[in-house]
Order: sequence, then structure tokens, then C-alpha cells
Amino acid sequence: MLADDVLGRTRERYEHPLPNSYKKAFEAITSDPNNELIVACHGNEVIGVQQITFTPYLTHTGGWRATIEGVRISSTVRGMGVGTGLIKWAIQRAKERGCHIVQLTTDKQRPDALKFYERIGFKATHEGLKLKLE
Repeated sequence: MLADDVLGRTRERYEHPLPNSYKKAFEAITSDPNNELIVACHGNEVIGVQQITFTPYLTHTGGWRATIEGVRISSTVRGMGVGTGLIKWAIQRAKERGCHIVQLTTDKQRPDALKFYERIGFKATHEGLKLKLE
């Protein structure tokens, strides 16, 4: 799913065997109590994934934030509520963990994703910046 869109095709590698970097990232995520990898399945088929990272902040009186990353929905089920279910699940999980903010970013080249997140209740209150390191 990571490589199953226009942007993913340019930055992900779906090959057999998968690059070892994916395995190392998976192991780091699953061994960190402040990271969760969520997988949505229909039978034996993976139809959605997302990562949630919980981060303590000094701002907002030392509260915790949840960052949702890497949301991907299988092209076979897009528009069927899977993405909405995953994001709402993540919001509930953030509440359970005592977070006061749930945040995420979406690539500016994904205007439909931005509209999707806004329909759920997210607001574009900040400008996000990234610096790619190579």
C-alpha cells in the first residue's frame, strides 16, 4: 500500500525481498511503547495501515500529543469508510493515552486527503515544514 499511489511509487520500494530498512523500521516501531502500528484487515487481506506516535511536549502545560502518520488504504476499498474508521480509532486511542492534541500532515499534492481529514474535524491551523535529509 505504501507504493500504491502516485507519490508512493516515487519513494517506496515494493520488491521481493523487501529492503531491510523496512524490517528495521518495523522492529523500531513495535519495540517503542510510544509508537503503534495499526493494521486494518478484511479476512486475511490487509486493507489499511497507520502509525501513531505519542510524544510528550513542554508546551500546553507539558501535555502529550498523538501524531498520525503513514495512513494508507488499499485502492480496492477506498471510499468505503475504512480510512474514516482508522482515523476515528486513532483519535479514541489518543484520548485513552491522555493526549490533548491529535496532529497529522498530508502532502500538498494530496488535496483529496486534505478534504478527507477536514471532514473528520481536523483543521489546518499551522504551516508545516520539512527538510529532507539525504
